[in-house]
Amino acid sequence: SHLRFSMPRYDDNNICTLTCGVVTSLFHDYGLIDESIYFSTNIVTENVPLKIGQKVSAVIEEDKTSVELKVDVIPDNFDDTKPLDSRIRVLVGCVACIKKDTVYIDKKTYFSIDIVSEGFVPYKGDWLEVEYSTQPGTSNIKAHSVKPMNCKHVDEVCITSLQERHGMIDYTIFFTLDSLKLPDGYVPQPYDVVNVVIVESVQLCCVWRAVSMTPVQKSS
Repeated sequence: SHLRFSMPRYDDNNICTLTCGVVTSLFHDYGLIDESIYFSTNIVTENVPLKIGQKVSAVIEEDKTSVELKVDVIPDNFDDTKPLDSRIRVLVGCVACIKKDTVYIDKKTYFSIDIVSEGFVPYKGDWLEVEYSTQPGTSNIKAHSVKPMNCKHVDEVCITSLQERHGMIDYTIFFTLDSLKLPDGYVPQPYDVVNVVIVESVQLCCVWRAVSMTPVQKSS
């Protein structure tokens, strides 16, 4: 079961959590999870039919009691025998800063850059998915893995501006040479046509950041 934002919410916290629960009430177009979390039935992933007692997972904004994004049905064979505190959970957050190889989502949520998925270098503003568990008997969070919340390939787009070490692609994708994978010997130039891998990120007027760039070979 896997959840993703359709669009991130840029609030003061920039944090959402993935929670698991049971459908306790179900009506024509809405329901309740654990009698406390309201959700609309039209946000259930793949329109899977629900029933009372069905285990589900849902993204919840911090300090909120309603689900605005997606609800996933948990298969009946899901292993729920582990103590609740030791289960792996997912937190979605926006990078506030990076200091001395430590990535900070906020003052209380941070982790070593060493556990970030291989080949990805996080940057301030990136939206990340963090798999974590809470140590039994404490509120301490242990991060197990980190990856971009949303990542995709875009082919044959043009570098529309470049100033010092920052630039724009197709007027909508931000990039910085401080955190960009390039082929050996390639130096980006304005009007180059490139293929890029981009991640969801809060950058100036953009919501995407390029993490790798490859020039398109022109046919002779």
